[in-house]
Amino acid sequence: MINESALLESRTLRASALDRTDALDRVKALSLLPDGTHVTTAMVATYFGVTVEAVRALVLDHRTELETNGYRVLTGSELSYFKQLSGTQSRTRSLALFSRRAVLNVAMLLRDSEVARQVRVYLLDMEYLARTQPVDNPAPPDTTALDDRIDQRITHILGKTVVPMFNALIETSGEHRREMIALRTGVQRIEKRLQQHHARLRRLESPHENRPLAGVIAAMDAMNPREFEEHIAGLLRRDGCTKVVVRGGTRDRGIDITARTPDGRQLVVQCKRFAPHLSITSPEIQRFAGAAKVLHKGEVALYVATCAFTRDALNIAAESGITPVHRSQLEEWSAGEPLKILG
Repeated sequence: MINESALLESRTLRASALDRTDALDRVKALSLLPDGTHVTTAMVATYFGVTVEAVRALVLDHRTELETNGYRVLTGSELSYFKQLSGTQSRTRSLALFSRRAVLNVAMLLRDSEVARQVRVYLLDMEYLARTQPVDNPAPPDTTALDDRIDQRITHILGKTVVPMFNALIETSGEHRREMIALRTGVQRIEKRLQQHHARLRRLESPHENRPLAGVIAAMDAMNPREFEEHIAGLLRRDGCTKVVVRGGTRDRGIDITARTPDGRQLVVQCKRFAPHLSITSPEIQRFAGAAKVLHKGEVALYVATCAFTRDALNIAAESGITPVHRSQLEEWSAGEPLKILG
């Protein structure tokens, strides 16, 4: 699995993750110019919570890479045409623009930003989930073929490339011969550990009667907010709720879904599809409690999230009569286990 420091240091690894621009909105909403495609330097700085000077310094150090991914500076007639086309109001003689890929590129380069770090963590989470999620196929996975593919890759990269390189260096080295032999032994040890790690992953991914199938939560992580709300509405209908209405939007008055439980109680739901490393905090629970109990007269109130809840949030939920549904519970619910609160 790629680690965060590797993303910061390796342009090749950054390039392999640049198609996941959805990671930006998963962590924090990215405001765009009226053309719906670009952002300015100031907008990038606001998104990452850093100064404009910090973004400009990063561009200066990595301009070639950023230009490859959509960064550009408009001047003259090109700038005038862009202003006319996009409706952008600017009196400057030049305008630096970042595409979404370029903004994601910045996230993988910017060290002193918590938002950038969260984007990198999300990318790493998605890389791991994509690697471990089984193919959607009703037939049992061909684990023998999977083993063969993994073994072939390990053998090719380590056995056919790295180890022979060390053999050649050992033959030609003098005073560093002992160090070269130790390094070769280390590589061979890594190969063995990778094989053991793969065997553990295969056991974890295999279906068991009492465990939800792998990939359930990964599918929800890939949803946009509206898709996630519709998914939760579908679970409510599956479990016998009636009058299920998805209300998510700017005028939802703090509630995403309303319904009736199977025994007729008024149900209100808040849905939060957050990155798994984030947490629901107590102020968010307090706001929902007010909307659920006061504005919507909810008898049953669910706060459903793809992440964890802080201890304070859980305490407030208990005091307010809110039922939190955290990441693990959501996975079980999605896999067929009904929520007890729904009766």
